[in-house]
Amino acid sequence: MTGRVVLVATENEDATADLVIAELNRRRVPVVRFDPGRDFPDRSNLTAYSDHLGWSGRLTAHSKTVDLTEVGALYHRRPSSYLNLNSADQVARFVANENRRGLGGVLASLPHCLYLSHPQSIARGEYKPAQLAEAKCLGLLVPRTLITNDPAEAHAFAAEQPTIYKPLHAGAYDVDGEPAGIWAAPVRSREIDGRISRCAHLFQEQVEKVADVRAVVVGQKVFCARITAPPGVVDWRAEYQNLTYEAVECSEEVRQALLRFLAAFDLNYGAFDFSVSTDGGWWFLECNPNGQWAWLEHEAGLPITEAIADLLEKGKGP
Repeated sequence: MTGRVVLVATENEDATADLVIAELNRRRVPVVRFDPGRDFPDRSNLTAYSDHLGWSGRLTAHSKTVDLTEVGALYHRRPSSYLNLNSADQVARFVANENRRGLGGVLASLPHCLYLSHPQSIARGEYKPAQLAEAKCLGLLVPRTLITNDPAEAHAFAAEQPTIYKPLHAGAYDVDGEPAGIWAAPVRSREIDGRISRCAHLFQEQVEKVADVRAVVVGQKVFCARITAPPGVVDWRAEYQNLTYEAVECSEEVRQALLRFLAAFDLNYGAFDFSVSTDGGWWFLECNPNGQWAWLEHEAGLPITEAIADLLEKGKGP
């Protein structure tokens, strides 16, 4: 495969990545999609050499061979974890760690590549304490927040104002074998007990809101959708079937803060969540460095697929 190539690293079933790949195909941009954690080494092969110019060599995946020096962009969408990292079999664990640091390390070090976004930047940007600190520094409205495993501190915090609890990481979770989400939810001081001591918990002042906003930032482009849920709903993700959407603009002050936020974490993409208070203020809740966006494109008429394809097609530039 010749010409500037876009690598799309994601799991086998990813309808969001499919939209971007279809747009790149329409533009006749060479694309190779593969899942490093699942496809390597059984369905892909890597040969990489390092010299004073950086990494060169080739990657073969699904019968397509890519010159590493011709990779113009890597869309690090949602690849699977490298297998057997927690295996009791030490050989399997060793192999998985070598693959992660070998293949993963080369993919993270390509010489002429734009990353959307770099996997290490995504990992760093997922830490909510760092997000909240940066948002505060940038002048965004941030609800009062407590992170603790001390039941007494949590009890006192929740007694001072209406409070919500939400997880620090949206990891895989299931109930009776079925996938489930842990949504943000109100918590009263009397509900807090000694179980708090088992791990860190995030408690936050509850914003009296009239709506939410998801702001999707792609490079320098900002797309915002106002999300309205039924009265009393704290976390709109729990009520997808009852939401309404409207494309809205953010202030220039907020726009500049979002761009500076991504620059601070060296990210080219971010899905920001805000609560809109009764006085119209936008209160920063979090940023997902790899958050979902495809349904918003449809519901609010936001051209996000085109913006992502533009960035990947352009690549890093000269």
